[in-house]
Amino acid sequence: MAKKAREIVVNPRLCKGCHICIAVCPHSVLEKSESVDNRGFFLPSVADLDACKVCHICEMHCPDFAIRVVSEE
Repeated sequence: MAKKAREIVVNPRLCKGCHICIAVCPHSVLEKSESVDNRGFFLPSVADLDACKVCHICEMHCPDFAIRVVSEE
């Protein structure tokens, strides 16, 4: 049975809005948020959680360790 993501958590205190996670996701799960945070960054947001295959590529490429994929158990 294929893994499914329960949640994708972006830590707004660590994320600097570089969007590397968006670029490396092979399933287009993430997108650029339309709202700016209090530091002026467009953080990533989840566009399609059901498309996530829990590959953790976004986590591995995040230079600030700001994203975490939580899988269903």
